[in-house]
Amino acid sequence: MSKLIPIIYMIGVLLLVLPAFIKTNQNLKTFFTNLSIWVAIILVLLSFYYIFKLLA
Repeated sequence: MSKLIPIIYMIGVLLLVLPAFIKTNQNLKTFFTNLSIWVAIILVLLSFYYIFKLLA
C-alpha cells in the first residue's frame, strides 16, 4: 500500500502535465529534444537514488 500512493500521484501529475507538454511540442524535432532532456533528468535522479540506497 505504501508504494501505491506515490504511483497514483505520479500518474496524476503525468495526466496534468502531458496535454500541455504535447501541445507545446507540435514540432517533432522539438518534441524529441524535450523528451530526451526529461529522460536524461529521470535517469540521473534514479541513478542518485540507487547510489544513495546502496550507501545507506
